[in-house]
Amino acid sequence: MGVTMPRRGEGEDRGWLRGAPAPYWVRALPVVLLAGVGIAELVSRRPLDIGFLLGAIPSLAVLSYGPAATAAFGCLVVGLLHIPALHINHPGNTDLLTITFIAALSVFVSLVRSRRDAQLVTVRSVAEAVQLAVLPPLAERIGPVSCAGLYRAAQDGTLVGGDFFDVRDGPHGVRAVMGDVQGHGLSAVGTVASLLGAFREAVLDRRDLTAVAGRLDRRLSVDSASTEHTELFATAVLLEFSRDADAVRLVSCGHPQPLLLREGKAVELDVEPAAPLGVGLLGLSPPRECRVPLNPGDQLLLASDGVTETRDAAGAFYPLAERLSAFAEAAPDALVGLLWEDLVRFGTTVRDDVAILVLTPHPGNPRD
Repeated sequence: MGVTMPRRGEGEDRGWLRGAPAPYWVRALPVVLLAGVGIAELVSRRPLDIGFLLGAIPSLAVLSYGPAATAAFGCLVVGLLHIPALHINHPGNTDLLTITFIAALSVFVSLVRSRRDAQLVTVRSVAEAVQLAVLPPLAERIGPVSCAGLYRAAQDGTLVGGDFFDVRDGPHGVRAVMGDVQGHGLSAVGTVASLLGAFREAVLDRRDLTAVAGRLDRRLSVDSASTEHTELFATAVLLEFSRDADAVRLVSCGHPQPLLLREGKAVELDVEPAAPLGVGLLGLSPPRECRVPLNPGDQLLLASDGVTETRDAAGAFYPLAERLSAFAEAAPDALVGLLWEDLVRFGTTVRDDVAILVLTPHPGNPRD
């Protein structure tokens, strides 16, 4: 189990025109065109005026080959022009001069592209390392709780957006958080990092979930106070499992309600929602804890509003509890994948960040 993160080097959404390696058919184009021109001239009974097509071969090679291979294609093209039997350069040197210039220019362009690609790979690697430091993959099991999750950032080329989750073991038990920061994409990553840092500290020194929520609220209020006319807020739901994992306590700050999967059914937990984090109301009206007893085989699913607010072609919202019941018997790591696939099929497009977290307590088995 664990968490599935979208590594853009392996992403299913990124086409070759947006940075992915060129497909095989693009790489084959220069070879096919080179062979096609040569064969056409050989089998034709009269000279064909198709020498201009050779000029496209070095240009096509730039799309998927480096400077050395592009230069090799250029030399092959110029070599074909000097084979008398092909009659490609008939009646004069116009094709030769033009294609030689195009080949030399293509080598230069390929050199520039290769160096730029190398720089982009370095920048992307650093960016991914930084984002994974903000939201590292979860362990498969933390204390008496197994974890499985999925994260999809809305902004292309990013691993972390405005959603966040974490599960930590501490002196007061295993605690988890799922949240959604105002906005999405890279603009929200700083706020996500700040809230996760506050949560990880609060797990260690705050005795109850209400105090943990207060720490997150204070962190967000302090961060937004430094910016004039800002309206920074976040929704969150916090969980705390008892030591023997036979019960869970929950606190909601404006976040979509968690779901309990029990005996093949998905039931939305009735957690009284408090004000979102960062609006300054948590101190006046603290959130109320809700305690839910747990049975062996129970699972808890937390999802961001990127799931519940996805619409189909008719404008209807994704019915999470209803659709989840069809997958309730699946293993946790398979469940998150099935839910994501169903969400993609349901919605015309998934425009928001999506986070899904499945927590499976093991009552009476606090440690492996």
